Parts: sequence; C-alpha cells; structure tokens
Amino acid sequence: MEWLIAPFEVSFVQRALWGGVLVSMICALAGTWVVVRGMAFLGEAMAHGMLPGVAVASLSGWNLMLGGAVSAVVMAAGVTVLGRSRRFAQDTAIGLLFVGMLALGVIIVSYSRSFAVDLTSILFGDVLAVRGPDLVQLAVALGVAAVVCAAGHRAFVALSFDPRTATALGLRPRVAHGALMLLLSLAIVSSLHVVGTLLVVGLLVAPPAAAMFWADRIPMIMLIAALLGSLATAAGLLISWHAGTAAGATIAITSVALFAASASLSRARGRVARTTTRRTLERTS
Repeated sequence: MEWLIAPFEVSFVQRALWGGVLVSMICALAGTWVVVRGMAFLGEAMAHGMLPGVAVASLSGWNLMLGGAVSAVVMAAGVTVLGRSRRFAQDTAIGLLFVGMLALGVIIVSYSRSFAVDLTSILFGDVLAVRGPDLVQLAVALGVAAVVCAAGHRAFVALSFDPRTATALGLRPRVAHGALMLLLSLAIVSSLHVVGTLLVVGLLVAPPAAAMFWADRIPMIMLIAALLGSLATAAGLLISWHAGTAAGATIAITSVALFAASASLSRARGRVARTTTRRTLERTS
C-alpha cells in the first residue's frame, strides 16, 4: 500500500489534491447545467476566451484569476450580443469569438521572453503549484457557486427544459441565462490554476455526463459528479506521480476515462436488465 499512500504524504501533492477536489465541486455545480443544456461547446469557447485576460495578467504581474474573470465576462457578453442576431446561429458567434480570443491570447503571450513556458502553464495549468491562498480562493468560489445554484435552481430548471414556462412564471430567463454564464465563468476561472484553459472542459463536462448515467435528479447528478471529479483528481495525481506524466492532463484524461467506464457499465446494466425481464416473461408465459 506504500505506492498508494506515499504521494499524498508530500505537502504539495496534498495541496494539489485539495485544490482538485474543490475545483471538482465547483465544476460539478456548473457542469451539470452545461451538460443538461447542451452547452459543452460554449464551455470550451469560454475556457479559451479567458486566454487574453490571463495573458495580460501574467505579463503585468496581476492576479491570474482576476484577469481570466475579466476576459470571461467579455467573452460571455460577446456571445450574448452576437447570439441575438437572426442572420446566423449562436454557435457561429461562439466559434468566431472562440478563435478570435484564443488567437489574441497567444499573440499577447508571444511578447513574453518565456513564451513557451507561459503558454504551457496557462493552457495546461500547474496543479502541483497550488498554494494555501489558492485553496482559500477556491473555497470562496465554491461558496459563491453554491449560493448561485441554490438561488437560481428553479429558474435554471425552467430555462433548461422550457424557456417559455420560465417567462410565464416570471422567472426572467435572460437573468437566469446571465446567472448561468456567471456560474460557468466562475467554474472555468477557478479551474485555471489546476488544469488550465485547455483541459478545464474535461472536469466541467465529463463528471456530470458520467453522473447522468446513474441519476436523473439535478442535485443527485451534482453530488455524483463532485465525487467522480474528486476521484479523477486523486487517481490522476497518483498516476502522474508514478508514471511521471503531466498532472493536470492526467486528471483530465482520468475524468474522461471515468465517463467511458460509466457509459460501459450503464450499457451492461441495461443488457442485464433486459435479459432478466425477458427471462421473467418467458417463465410466466
């Protein structure tokens, strides 16, 4: 059991584990709505849309999360404004802003002398560099995300399944959509230091998508997604330690592997249930 325990006896791995668990909880809250509403492409675009703000903050010595937050707000506003046009679908606006913001971010980072190092850190994160203050910021972000989810739950449900009902009930769907965008931005920004802008979609989408194989109620999906994300974090750190792989990327691919395992197990469970039902009918007929 030494191989299982030894990595987590190191202080920076412990901080990485706690950081990953907190990020998994935040991503479970936001990611559930991303999956339910089919917003995965928007989530990916928002993640890359943070790059200019993060790049400016990195070059200027500012707080990276603050820079990412400003950039995410600009991206969200752009998607909202362009998405109202009747000339093209919303995903066209998302795609254009996605490419534009990503290219702008790379151009800004290219002014740095350590271009490759800075870009790699921003895109892929550095979970092993999580510090005590980062954990405090993540805990605060989790509290804000929980409050937004609790306060907007009814409106989010109505918006996800029937926007007209949301309007009829006076739930103000535009405000609810804005709150969801805020929640998504918060999850992406808070995940920046752990898995970076390129891999954040792994924690944002894979655990909630996997959880939907095992639950059909929103709160339960969020809970299972948080557990799966935490498991992916612990397993990813363990694999990374022994295999010498990049920690953030290993966490992301582990979360995707958990989704694949959930899909396979759910399919096998369905086959067993159908076989059992068929045999029961044969016996009773």
